[in-house]
Amino acid sequence: MNAAGAVIARVALDTPAGELFDYSIPASLAGTVQPGQLVTVPFGRRLVPGLVTALAESTDVPADKLRDLATVCDSIPPLDRAWLALGRFAARYYHRPLGEVLLPALPPMLRDPASWPRLAQRSHVLAYRLQEGAAADLLAALPPRAPGVRRLAEALIAHGSLDERAAVALYAQARTRLEAWCTAGWLVREQRAAALLDVRAASATPPPALHAEQCAAVEAITSATGFAPMLLHGVTGSGKTEVYLHAMAEVLARDPAAQVLMLVPEINLTPQLEARIAARFPHMPLATLHSGLAEQVRAMQWLAAHRGEARIVLGTRLAILASLPNLALILVDEEHDTSYKQQEGLRYSARDLAVWRAKQRGIPVVLGSATPSLETWWRARQGAYCTLTLRERAQADAVLPRIGLIDLNLERQRQRPLQDGLSVPLIEAMRQRLARGEQTLLFLNRRGYAPVLSCASCGWLSGCPRCSAYLVLHKPERRLRCHHCGWEERIPHHCPDCGNVDIAALGHGTQRLEERLVALFPEARIARIDADSTRRKGTAEALFEEVHAGQVDILIGTQMIAKGHDFQRVTLVGVVNPDQAMFSHDFRAAEHLFAALMQVAGRAGRAGLPGEVLIQTRYGEASALQALLRHDYDGFADAQLAERQQAGLPPFSYQALLTAEHRELAGAQAFLRAAREEALALAGDTVHILDPVPMSMVRIANRERAQMLVESDSRMALQHLLAAWMPACDRLPQRQGVRWQLEIDPLRI
Repeated sequence: MNAAGAVIARVALDTPAGELFDYSIPASLAGTVQPGQLVTVPFGRRLVPGLVTALAESTDVPADKLRDLATVCDSIPPLDRAWLALGRFAARYYHRPLGEVLLPALPPMLRDPASWPRLAQRSHVLAYRLQEGAAADLLAALPPRAPGVRRLAEALIAHGSLDERAAVALYAQARTRLEAWCTAGWLVREQRAAALLDVRAASATPPPALHAEQCAAVEAITSATGFAPMLLHGVTGSGKTEVYLHAMAEVLARDPAAQVLMLVPEINLTPQLEARIAARFPHMPLATLHSGLAEQVRAMQWLAAHRGEARIVLGTRLAILASLPNLALILVDEEHDTSYKQQEGLRYSARDLAVWRAKQRGIPVVLGSATPSLETWWRARQGAYCTLTLRERAQADAVLPRIGLIDLNLERQRQRPLQDGLSVPLIEAMRQRLARGEQTLLFLNRRGYAPVLSCASCGWLSGCPRCSAYLVLHKPERRLRCHHCGWEERIPHHCPDCGNVDIAALGHGTQRLEERLVALFPEARIARIDADSTRRKGTAEALFEEVHAGQVDILIGTQMIAKGHDFQRVTLVGVVNPDQAMFSHDFRAAEHLFAALMQVAGRAGRAGLPGEVLIQTRYGEASALQALLRHDYDGFADAQLAERQQAGLPPFSYQALLTAEHRELAGAQAFLRAAREEALALAGDTVHILDPVPMSMVRIANRERAQMLVESDSRMALQHLLAAWMPACDRLPQRQGVRWQLEIDPLRI
């Protein structure tokens, strides 16, 4: 309800200005404006959408500058206090204006006032309610030979009201008859919320029996009271999804209004999981939220969650910001995945916000992974998270695959050269699988045909004119393409520098691998799944269905195929070139490499057939590979934590990264140096401000980039500094022409 005496609405706008904006509530809207409502307001010379965050009885804005609210979107229920509190926390923690958090968290259609009438029409239905005492008069007025009209009247009397769609289903000319009865005073028109989700009328798929460790995990989740963060640490193929589904079933059965949120890291994982959930809960409204949905579909799914109609919400990282008034359980699958960290705008971690949101609501949150992030693992080791362990694969006859290394140094000594990146032992292992009718998965985390074109005569390389990166050769499209800024050009017929026609591709991408495999195994059915082959909507889903149906013998792919997929017929996984990820200035490189390799290795041997993983490498002694041979995540993680503790790195410290872009590198660095001086004046002894340095990828889209790291052993001390520092940075004269961004808890440095 509108606060008594409130005449001012405090409105958040999607603008870099950090403050809220006060608007007066006109008499025509008095009593209708509530916190959490979408509105339009005059801002400059435009009408812009905003969100009311609070009501007040007074304002400091001078009366001659105070402007009125323009319109209120009353077809969408106000967002509740818990959702607004989530937005305020994210704004404080990530140091962004509240409006830049709240408004972008909504689907695009909700932020477009021109779409509000369409949303109202789609989300509401016209209904007719029978007036009290009007039943006898209505029956008396029915024509004697009109069975359709009588059927309509009897339904009205039986139910008290009918919506327009149900009425037309009973009697084709229902609208005319209902309007006539309204004129007679027997019925009243009213708008009602329409069902936004289609619920299948089908029998549920019976759940499989759980083994003892799965049962214990489900019991721990469903018996938890209040805030209960849990790490579900299970080897690949151990049945973590079944634990989620069983826990979900019990929570939903316990409370008829309860909602469950399940997060997955990638869009391409949602179709198969959505089908599995729908088959298990055919009568339960299910909403899906990710950026790949059409705008209207996404808006309707979001509204279904917001109104409490959707009992299960499945989505990628953006779903953590959805409005869920009856949230009772949060599940985060593959919690280690870096896709949960947003890299543009509000650079939030969906996993971290999931934990905060569970604490806010006093509910369990389950973080599941075979390779937990070291931050999560450390918290579990400290006892902050309860650890639920699944040590064995779910299928009784399925065992973990045997992992072997192919020493490329030894292959060279044996004078067995690689064939477009493929070694003789790997080719022979693939040939054996083809002979047995089994599937092979090849993992190469580099799309395109080759990373670069080169001229052997003068040394020319195909560099991007806008970035400090190379143009990647995409042979089927006959294009050179930058994977950072999107620049494209045709493949040159000769070297642009010296005119030599003998230019060659260096390195290997998934397209080149596919070409070689077609030549090696002409009889094999080969498929490639990467960002290039799945550009069209529905392509990825169709390709994965072919793999699951056994219509593919050899699957080549990037990280899209490495996680979450249950390939029942894959018995061989080949890792083509992991060495490129071993050497990096990023202290998390070993952690990310180990997780990627263990995840892709887990696709083998999931259905009883013995699985094998072959990794081609020149650095077999690397600690990540040696731990992988033993399937020893615990040992690897504990060793990494010991190194990080000694070096004072996360999770034993907290970091923030200030990045700056300018037309010239000197401009970006000048801003960062000035920002550093401001920080040094504000910081105490517990916060360390490092010197500005160019980023590893210095230039992108003709913008030069630099960065500066700030770290502390105390999260509170770091946050206290940032709160005072960010306004000071915004006032620096050196910020002219600079785009700068603060990232809290950066994943890549």
